[in-house]
This record gives sequence, structure tokens and C-alpha cells, in this order.
Amino acid sequence: MVWTVVLTKSMTKHIRKLPEDIRLRIHFLVQDIRQLGPVRITRLNYGKIRGAEDCHHCHLKKGSPTYVAVWKVIDKKNKIVEVTYAGTHEKADYKRFC
Repeated sequence: MVWTVVLTKSMTKHIRKLPEDIRLRIHFLVQDIRQLGPVRITRLNYGKIRGAEDCHHCHLKKGSPTYVAVWKVIDKKNKIVEVTYAGTHEKADYKRFC
């Protein structure tokens, strides 16, 4: 069974404003999560967010600016994941997004 990945309406609007290469990387991340689940250890700087249960992040692009994505498991039984943030590392408050 594949995972369901949810993007909120505001998140979808935000992603449209990002550079095209970052949008493409988000698309591939979402596809990975759908097929393989939320734990993506092969991703650049992947990690679980400390102090937040079932919340994960990874870097989408190194350099300046660095882009990151944050997602959390909403429902383990029904396999639902929500992408809560995708954008620059400088604006990422991981605890706020989990």
C-alpha cells in the first residue's frame, strides 16, 4: 500500500513561488514518500526532528540559499503524510512546522 501525501492549500500556493528546480525536487521527494514511506535516509541531510514525533526534514538543495522540506506523519495506520514546509533553510523553524 502506498502512502498518501497531503499538501495544504497554502503550501501549494507557497511551492508555486519557489524556483522551478526546487519545485521539481519537491515533486520527486513527494513521489519517494508515496512509494517508500516517510523515512528517507538516502536524502541529503535527512533527519527526524528532535522533540517532534514522526516529523522529518531533508535538504532539497545545498548552497546559498539552502532549501529544505519538512513533513510529518499524520496517520500511521492509514499511511498519511503531510508536507508542512518547503523553502529556504533560513526561514525554517522546524518545531513550528511539526
